[in-house]
Amino acid sequence: MSDGSPAARYLAAQSARAHPLTAAFAARQRFELDPFQVAACQSLEDGRSVLVAAPTGAGKTIVGEFAVHLAMREPGAKAFYTTPMKALSNQKFRELVDVYGADEVGLLTGDTNINGSARIVVMTTEVLRNMLYADSPALRGLQFVVMDEVHYLADRFRGAVWEEVIIHLHRSVRMIALSATVSNAEEFGDWLDTVRGDTDVVVSETRPVPLEQHVLVRGDLLPLFDERAGAAASQVNQELLRLRSPKGQQFSSDRRRDQRGSGRRDGDAHRNAQRGGRGGTRAAYAPRMERIDRPEVVSLLARSNLLPAIFFIFSRVGCDAAVQQVRRSGVRLTTAEERTEIREIVEDRTRALAEEDLAVLGYWEWRDNLERGVAAHHAGLLPAFKEVVEELFKRKLVKVVFATETLALGINMPARTVVLEKLEKFNGEARVAITSGEYTQLTGRAGRRGIDVEGHAVIQWTESLDPQSVAALASRRTYPLNSSFRPTYNMAVNLIDQFGRDRAREVLESSFAQFQADRSVVGIARQAREKEQSLAGYADAMTCDRGDFAEYSGIRRDLSDLEKLNRNDRTAPAKIRQRRQNELQDLRRRMQRHPCHECPDRENHARWAERYWRLRRDVQRLRQQIESRTGTVARVFDRVVDVLSELDYVSVDSEGRTTLTAAGGTMRRIYGERDLLVAEALRRGLWDRLDAPALAALACCLVYEPRREGDGPGEYGLPRGAFRTALSETQELWAVLDDLERDHRLPGSEPVATGLATAMHSWARGMLLDRVLLEADMAAGDFVRWAKQTIDLLDQLSLVADASLASTARDALDAVRRGIVAYSGV
Repeated sequence: MSDGSPAARYLAAQSARAHPLTAAFAARQRFELDPFQVAACQSLEDGRSVLVAAPTGAGKTIVGEFAVHLAMREPGAKAFYTTPMKALSNQKFRELVDVYGADEVGLLTGDTNINGSARIVVMTTEVLRNMLYADSPALRGLQFVVMDEVHYLADRFRGAVWEEVIIHLHRSVRMIALSATVSNAEEFGDWLDTVRGDTDVVVSETRPVPLEQHVLVRGDLLPLFDERAGAAASQVNQELLRLRSPKGQQFSSDRRRDQRGSGRRDGDAHRNAQRGGRGGTRAAYAPRMERIDRPEVVSLLARSNLLPAIFFIFSRVGCDAAVQQVRRSGVRLTTAEERTEIREIVEDRTRALAEEDLAVLGYWEWRDNLERGVAAHHAGLLPAFKEVVEELFKRKLVKVVFATETLALGINMPARTVVLEKLEKFNGEARVAITSGEYTQLTGRAGRRGIDVEGHAVIQWTESLDPQSVAALASRRTYPLNSSFRPTYNMAVNLIDQFGRDRAREVLESSFAQFQADRSVVGIARQAREKEQSLAGYADAMTCDRGDFAEYSGIRRDLSDLEKLNRNDRTAPAKIRQRRQNELQDLRRRMQRHPCHECPDRENHARWAERYWRLRRDVQRLRQQIESRTGTVARVFDRVVDVLSELDYVSVDSEGRTTLTAAGGTMRRIYGERDLLVAEALRRGLWDRLDAPALAALACCLVYEPRREGDGPGEYGLPRGAFRTALSETQELWAVLDDLERDHRLPGSEPVATGLATAMHSWARGMLLDRVLLEADMAAGDFVRWAKQTIDLLDQLSLVADASLASTARDALDAVRRGIVAYSGV
């Protein structure tokens, strides 16, 4: 913050006097706060909200922690800390407990409820949204809300929740929005200022730890950018460009000699040959440049003092296979003392897991890999195992983690080095290149503040790698934040209940989605106005003293259009062709009789007229765009309300007021993608005859999203009896509702997915884990995730259903919440 000069010390002293709370807080931190952190904390101290946009690892969360600190200074004040993922909530909960103690900190994540009435509560964003709609007593005294990873607002499935929270929080609550670096932070900040009041935007594009970018070409780490003095900062290394050309792919030694380990001399010769240097002889063209194996890469990083490292592999199977590769190679990255510490931590953190489940979970091999210093990290891993991996990595005991991109989403696991094996991933439909934003998120894990002088990003060479494209990815550090907001049925009934229909439309028109649409409309409207001014000039230029040339040119255009249609459409029936001929003759007569037809300057006027009509068509197109974008969110809301009205969830009285029916009151407390289907099934009593395991299985069908079509046991593998009947009736109801939605120009929803029903039924009946995972045909972590989502829906049913079904839902919830599903490492 200070360069040590007298002037800098004076300014720092002045700032400390103006913001004593910020100064005192900064003095207690392990690191000197960066200017953006100081600026954001000072905004909070001044009583304003703040949006902080900064790179991954820059230390945004310190601003959120300062907000918590401010709340704890005021008696009775509360602070909520929201995150997009349960794993992040769990991590932040542990960190805040370490600072303020277990009595002062709570955790609410849907399936976990710890000390929910505490002054500091960490929660997922959905939990806060539900509290706002329910007008929860826990909101009293709330003064600060931290929204970590607020760029999740762009997520097409969950992003609307962030906007709902931002819109509905009382304006007296100060918001701390923490975002990755986005290219339109000012636009997002303008919207926050509009809907929340005084909001400062603090943007930093500076990494606290500089990032060095490398390309791994066989055994060499070549810099991505030219490091020579005087070279442009973003100039691509010429060696890489030469390697990209066919002539560059020549080697001084073959693959087999490298594998025999010819010693350092061969490695030096290889490097010299690649660089066209001395001591290496150019060989004949090599057909392809092979990659070195993962164990070799790990050993190379270890020798180069570039561990700990995270390898991002866009496949769970690939992550597990990578760990096995390293294991088979015999690589061991830990000392005897570290192995002992690892074993003690692993056994302590997993003590609550049942002995019979450990073998099913591959515990012994997993622990052995950890003791070697190697681990995988992906969504298929049991949450308890992921938490152990995260802890050991932060303690520098695990040196290499093979992870999917989910690790890049906010979890605090910085490394010295990040390795990207490929720059493309499978998005569920096809292999696509990663975006610059994804590249920034992934490589943002490289460089540990206070430990590393610099972080390192390593891209592995492939035959298709284009150094220029990699450089472009590495140079563009921002991506736009675009709203994914759309009204849902639950949102609609809650808004109508709170505000009435007209006011609800106004609330929705204050969304970021509409704000962005309106912003784009401003630009389009400006274009339209400019073109209209030109239109007036064209109209003047075609003015004719003989008569109305606009009218005359209109006749000429109609005549030309009809002649073209008649020429191109020779298959039209005779009656139609005859009618067109009559129209053509009429237009020709009108044109010839028009006074402008005899004007000697007619063709000059006609050229201006042609420009006039072309420009007028452009203006009309722009005006249509403006009309289509203005009020778009409110129009979707109207369609949603029309569906609710048709199904009698809302009613309109004689004075035109829209109110909720009893069914609408139930809908208010049903959250999720299937809100309408769940509410309608409850009202029709489709699930009343189910026992607890069958209800758990059916609830699972409503939350489960298969990874591929046809995923599941098929009709004959599903539970029999009442479940089959209820499932069939639910599927028929879905089809009816889907048709109704599409009739009202709404997108509809995906069919009910039965792929996990049999396994969830077995689990709720008490079957052993190995049998259930076999039926589920999925990893333990995936099963736990879907089980917890099933629990969340069952919990809602236990609150909104009639007494008998509510009791069954509670029994089903208890039946599912057992074993590895019940275990939490928090």
